[in-house]
Amino acid sequence: MGRMTRIALANLEFPRSRDDAVAAAEHAIADAGRAAADIICFPECFLPGYRTKDNRLAPPDAVFLERAWRVVAEAARQARVAVVLGTERLVDDTLRISALVVDQGGNVLGVQDKVQLDPSEEWIYSAGTERTLFTVDDLTFGVSICHEGWRYPETVRWSARRGAQVVFHPHYHWADAGSFEPTTFADPRNTFHEKALLCRAAENTCFVASVNYASAGSPTTSAVVGPEGRVVAWQPYGTAGLLVADIDPAEATGLLASRFKPNEGASNR
Repeated sequence: MGRMTRIALANLEFPRSRDDAVAAAEHAIADAGRAAADIICFPECFLPGYRTKDNRLAPPDAVFLERAWRVVAEAARQARVAVVLGTERLVDDTLRISALVVDQGGNVLGVQDKVQLDPSEEWIYSAGTERTLFTVDDLTFGVSICHEGWRYPETVRWSARRGAQVVFHPHYHWADAGSFEPTTFADPRNTFHEKALLCRAAENTCFVASVNYASAGSPTTSAVVGPEGRVVAWQPYGTAGLLVADIDPAEATGLLASRFKPNEGASNR
C-alpha cells in the first residue's frame, strides 16, 4: 500500500450568482482543508455557473474571472488543498468550458479545456484543442469534462496511458421533466451515465472521480470509482455537501490502458 490520497468532491448547489459561486468555492476549499483533503474538485463551470439557454447568467467577464481565480488560489494556499475548479474562460473572445488546476501553495498549474463539446453547447461555447496532465505531490491526474467522459472514453485513456492515477470528471447533469430519479448509484433503471464511469475506471485501471451539482431529481451524483470498476464512495442524490474519499494511488496501475494497441485491427482503407 502506498501513501493514501484524500479526495474531496464539492457536490454543491448551482450558485445563485457569480459572487455566490466565488464565496461557495472559498467555503468548500476551507471545508476540504479542515477535512485534511489533499485535493478538491468542483462541478463543470461552477464559476460562474454552467450556461444554458434557460439560465440567465451575467455576460462572460474576463476581469471577474481573473479576480475570482486569484481568490480561489489564495483559498487553496490557506487551506493547503489543491483545487480542480470547474470554470469558464475567454480565449481570443471565445468562451470555453475549462478546469483550472491550482496546487496547495496557490500556484496555478494550468487549465484543461473541454475538447469534446456536447452539440447542445455549441451555441455559446468553443472547443479546446489540447489535453494536459497534472501532478500535485505524488498524485498525477487528468481531467475529462462531462460529455467527454460519458461518450468519449479516449479522453480518459489519454491520461491513464500517460501515468494518471486519477481522472477527474466535473459535470453538470440536471433532471428532465418526468425522468427517473435514482436513489442508488448505477441503478440499472437509470440512464447509462453512471455505468459509464465504472467502465472508464475498469477499462483503464485508474480511479475516476466524478462531481456534479446537487439538484432535485438529478440523474447522476458525485462519486469515486476504483480501478476495478467498483464504487469507492458516492454522495446521496440531491444532497449538497463535500464527498470525501481516501484512495491509494498505487492501486491505479494503468495496466489495461497501457496495453491498448491503437493500430492493431485497424482497416487499411
